[in-house]
Amino acid sequence: MSEEILINVTPRETRVGVVENGMLQEVHVERASRRGYVGNVYKGRVQRVMPGMQAVFVDIGLERAAFLHASDILRPPLPVAEGAEPVPHGNGNGNGHVPSISELVHEGQEIVVQVVKDPIGTKGARLSTHLSIPSRYLVLLPHAKTLGISARIEEEPERQRLKDVLTPLIGENPLGYIVRTNAEGQTAESLAFDVTYLGKVWRVVQENIVKAKVGERVYEELSLPLRSLRDMLNDDIEKVRVDSRETFEKVVKFVHKFMPHLDDRVEHYNGERPIFDLYGVEDEIQRALKKEVPLKSGGYLIVDQTEAMTTIDVNTGGYVGTRNLEETVYRTNLEAAQAAARQLRLRNLGGIIIIDFIDMVDEEHRRQVLRMLEKGLARDHAKTTVYPMSALGLVEMTRKRTTESLERQLCEPCPACGGRGTVKTSETVTYEIFREITRAVRQFNTEKLLVMASPKVVGRILEEESAAVAELEEFISKSIRFQAEEHYSQEQFDVVLL
Repeated sequence: MSEEILINVTPRETRVGVVENGMLQEVHVERASRRGYVGNVYKGRVQRVMPGMQAVFVDIGLERAAFLHASDILRPPLPVAEGAEPVPHGNGNGNGHVPSISELVHEGQEIVVQVVKDPIGTKGARLSTHLSIPSRYLVLLPHAKTLGISARIEEEPERQRLKDVLTPLIGENPLGYIVRTNAEGQTAESLAFDVTYLGKVWRVVQENIVKAKVGERVYEELSLPLRSLRDMLNDDIEKVRVDSRETFEKVVKFVHKFMPHLDDRVEHYNGERPIFDLYGVEDEIQRALKKEVPLKSGGYLIVDQTEAMTTIDVNTGGYVGTRNLEETVYRTNLEAAQAAARQLRLRNLGGIIIIDFIDMVDEEHRRQVLRMLEKGLARDHAKTTVYPMSALGLVEMTRKRTTESLERQLCEPCPACGGRGTVKTSETVTYEIFREITRAVRQFNTEKLLVMASPKVVGRILEEESAAVAELEEFISKSIRFQAEEHYSQEQFDVVLL
C-alpha cells in the first residue's frame, strides 16, 4: 500500500493530509488563532466544586473553565501495613472506590492538570491530573510506576522482548511508561534514547511547575506537523512532502533526531501547483463537508452529525444489482462499510456513531459486512469500539474524540436557518406576516402598515396572495404596503406602523 503524508503550510494555517493509494484518508487542521490544547499541561486553580456531578471546574487560563471529573484525579496510594506492597486507589472506572469530590479537592486549590479533550461546542476542555508525555516510542506516566505495552502489539515474543529491553533501562526510575505501537521491532538504542529524552522533558516540566503562576502552561504539545510525524511516520510511509522551506527544515531536524532511518523519506515540495491541489486533497475536503457520500455502485451514504451522536444511513440509490435483492443489498453494504470507515477518519467524527445498514436476511452477509467495517477501521489511529449488528441492521460504535470534527473546525451554523438545515417556506412566512399584521392593528392605532421582507416572500404575496391581501385590508380597514429587502433572509420580516 502506497502511503504519503502531505504538509501544507500558510502563514496562519497548517494542514496535514494522509494519502493512501492516491486517496485522502485523514486531514488535520491547525490555525494560529486556535491551536488545539490537547496534551498541554497547565497549573490551574479549582473554581467551583460540584458534588452532585462528582466534578470541578478549573481555571487554566482559557476562555471557558475546564472540566475535571473525580475519576480523572490522581490519588495517593492507600495506607498499608508495614512491609506490605502499596495498593493504589481505584481510578473510578469500576476498579476501586472513588472518594467524594469534596475529599479530593477544594475551591481555590492549585492543581496541575493536562487537557485530554479540546473545548467542543459549548463544552469547556476536559482535564486529567494523570499526566502523560509522549515520545516517538513511549509514553511517560510521571505518577504511575508501571510498564505497559500497547494492545496493538499482539505477538507475545515481541511483547516479552520489549519488556526485557526496557526493564533495565527504567531500573529504579520512579516513573511509569507505556510502550507505543510504533516501538514494535525497534532496537534497544532507540528505546534508550526515548527514555533519556522523556526524563529530560519531565525535569523541565517539574521546574516549570514550581515557577508557574495559575493559568500558565508548563508543557506544550508539539506543533501539528511534528506531532503528526511522531504519531504516524513509520516504515509504511513512502514520502513526507512539505511545501514550506522553514517547516521542512524543522521536520528534517525532528526526523533526524528521533527516526534517523527515515531521513530519506522527507522532501521539500516546491512545485508551482499547490501540493493539496496536486493530490486532489482540496476537492476531497469539499466533499467531506457534504452530507451525501456517493458510492461507486450507485448507492450513497447520508452522514448526519448531531450534538448527541453521528448517524450514517446507507441507501442503494440507483444500484439495482444483477442477481437478486439480497445480493444487491449485500454488495451495497460491503462498499458502504468501507466508505463509512474512511469517512469517520476523514471527517474526524467521534463519540457515539450509529450506522444504519440496509436490512440483510443472510446471517453470513451480516458478519461479512461487520468484518469489512472492522477491517476499514484497523488503520484508524483513533481508538474505536464496534458492537454487534442489531436485528434492525444498526451497528453501534464509538470512536475516541479529542478535537472538533472537520465540519465543526471549518464551518459555522448557516445564518439563514440557524443550523437547522431547513428554512420556512415563503408560504409559511406569508401567513406569519398576515397574523402579525392582525396582531399589530389590534394592539396599536395606525392608519397604514409597511411590511419589509425578502424579495421571494414579497413576490409571492403580491402575485399569489393579492386577493388575500385585499381581503385583509378590508377586514382591518388599513392600507398595507410591501417592500422587498435584498439583505433579508427568507424567514426575516418586519411589520412597521406608519
